[in-house]
Amino acid sequence: MRVVVVGGGVLGTFHAWEAVQRGYEVLQLEREPEARGASVRNFGLVWVSGRADGAEIELAQRARDLWADVPGIGVRTAGSLTICRTEAELSIAKEAPARPDAKERGFQVLDAEQTRARNPALRGELLGALWCARDAIVEPREVLPALRAELLKSGRYQFVGGREVRNVATGRVIDDHGDTHAGDLVFLCTGAWHAGLIRELTDDLPVRRVRLQMMQTAPLGDTLTTAVADADSFRYYPAYDGPALNGLGKQAPIAEAHKMQLLMVQRTHGGLTIGDTHEYEEPFTFDVHSDPYDYLRATVESILGRELPAITRRWAGVYSQATSDEVIVRRQVADGVHLITGPGGRGMTMAPAIAEESFGGVS
Repeated sequence: MRVVVVGGGVLGTFHAWEAVQRGYEVLQLEREPEARGASVRNFGLVWVSGRADGAEIELAQRARDLWADVPGIGVRTAGSLTICRTEAELSIAKEAPARPDAKERGFQVLDAEQTRARNPALRGELLGALWCARDAIVEPREVLPALRAELLKSGRYQFVGGREVRNVATGRVIDDHGDTHAGDLVFLCTGAWHAGLIRELTDDLPVRRVRLQMMQTAPLGDTLTTAVADADSFRYYPAYDGPALNGLGKQAPIAEAHKMQLLMVQRTHGGLTIGDTHEYEEPFTFDVHSDPYDYLRATVESILGRELPAITRRWAGVYSQATSDEVIVRRQVADGVHLITGPGGRGMTMAPAIAEESFGGVS
């Protein structure tokens, strides 16, 4: 079987990976020379902890296992700490280990001393944290080239950048160079690109685009041994929607205005990736706002108990998020042609399992 994958992001690349593992020949097309969308503009978090019950957590748990099995990409099974600085925040954390699946999610409540023992870089004021052993970290700017390097070893994989697909039909794909690519199976993994060809193929996708802002620092000069979140993340992840959440109160005005939570990950070069904001209404602004960055800096410094190094990069990204109850939006737009989109912020976490699921009916 010959498979054509359209899209060079993490979702497309794992569809290529899954196809190669099954012995198929794969051609992957990407409209940019390299992926430049949400797949490289994120934290690199494989985030199991806060996922919704049912299909979402099942997919996340399966993906976490699959990530660990991929060679050459440097998955760090570091876990995460959600920092609690008030009694109200700690009350939410204490509900998590009472969940029936708490052991499978790796939940444990730590006091302040245990939190600092787990991550000595956290020297600020805190009461404790929710530990999740199942969360992991990858390098978003490095993982796609690493995956492609592994794929090339098969001798059955080709990546072609700088090709935008203009026409798709059963058994073929035509790009903007006029070249036709034959494929028994075609997967369209085009991320936040909902216009053009995608709209022509299906105009009723239950998806929206979400814009976020993030930043990166110079090397910290210290080791952050886990991923870190603040308690605002309890507001955004369904697993924490319990009685204690009602007592959390309002967010700080800046955080509320920009729909923020703090997520923080240390990169292999020592710098920190810090974010993020959420903007849902289009047209999106074309500039980045400074106030959220100032708020995030102050929040991180209070948790670390030290001044942050210089901010070296700021950026915005856009991802595609399902607006229906679907964890991932799948549509068969022609015989043998499948559109996969809308994972939202779950894309990096779930991509391996989404791809595996896509091939479930293929023999």
